[in-house]
Amino acid sequence: MPFYKRLGEIPRKRHTVFKKEDGSLYREQVMGTKGFSGLQSILYHHNPPTAMVESTLLGKVELNYEEQAALIPRHFYTSKLTKKNDPVAGREYILGNEDLTIGIVQPTEAMDYFYRNSDGDEVLFVHYGSGKVETIFGTLPYRPGDYIVIPVGTIYKVTPDPGESKFLVIETTSWITTPKRYRNHFGQLLEHSPFCERDFHGPETLDTHIESGEFEVRTKSRGHMHSHVYGHHPLDVVGWDGYLFPYTFNVEDFEPITGRIHQPPPVHQTFEGNNFVICSFVPRLYDYHPDAIPAPYYHSNIDSDEVLYYVEGNFMSRKGVELGSITLHPSGIPHGPHPGKIEASIGKKETLELAVMIDTFRPLKVLKNAHDIEDKDYKYSWITK
Repeated sequence: MPFYKRLGEIPRKRHTVFKKEDGSLYREQVMGTKGFSGLQSILYHHNPPTAMVESTLLGKVELNYEEQAALIPRHFYTSKLTKKNDPVAGREYILGNEDLTIGIVQPTEAMDYFYRNSDGDEVLFVHYGSGKVETIFGTLPYRPGDYIVIPVGTIYKVTPDPGESKFLVIETTSWITTPKRYRNHFGQLLEHSPFCERDFHGPETLDTHIESGEFEVRTKSRGHMHSHVYGHHPLDVVGWDGYLFPYTFNVEDFEPITGRIHQPPPVHQTFEGNNFVICSFVPRLYDYHPDAIPAPYYHSNIDSDEVLYYVEGNFMSRKGVELGSITLHPSGIPHGPHPGKIEASIGKKETLELAVMIDTFRPLKVLKNAHDIEDKDYKYSWITK
């Protein structure tokens, strides 16, 4: 996020002597993006962050995509996916391309290791469940409706509270930020933005661990998974400051933009990355022109694929979807409301739907394993019966 945060103890000047009580030095780490020209933070460790004692290649991250088939709308029931493993190992990927992968995780056990995605930023949208994310920047509590944004290279562990949890997972090969049009040239969010800096929450507590032992950090990089074992706890940071850090943003803090007639999807945009955007459809008042049609018009995705993840409520333009459904409407053919949904929307005053939309500007591919949860009849569901 383009605003400054500080947590823990740091020296008065960067790149200067910072000693522990025993007279030895804390180890300074500059963690930044885009070389030295992007966002960065400076962290101070008890131990060198380079001091691994063992490294192992665990294997290739396999994404088995289907062969190109007929161009059709798709619908996947994620409720049919198996609940399994931990918040990283249990991820089931459904869609992907060169810029991002989209999946679901429904963990049944805790992580007994730490994780670091060194290929790009991650977003975990919390459908249900609560817990905490422990990171080198401190601890982030999370609750339903939170977007958890984790910068590239951040070491972390997700610890769900007792009970069921479900996350929509978006792994990128780039960065995540707020839409450029809502920021001035200093990076501050503008008055017409549907959110402000008060709505974004970075780590509030920094628990510094000085334990010795064997601690595994699994690192995703270059399309492979690696294991790095350290002789010290990886969350040994005593303090940090800067502009790069993980944060949460809850979807209930998104203030919808409405108008006299139907507003286009960009008004729902929440985040953007390289060649994709993430939008939030939240409860809102409908259009107030006397002849307004609240349901969206038919439109052609000429140069983008549209993905919707249905969180709760009754989505006004679709039939047959359920909570946790994912739909894909590919570029190249038009899409729009199901039969009867346009007429049914006329005169309605509000919607209570909640959904996450992802628009990509390169075609998405479907993972082969997603065939098992696909609604094969969805492609013909616009035929009037």
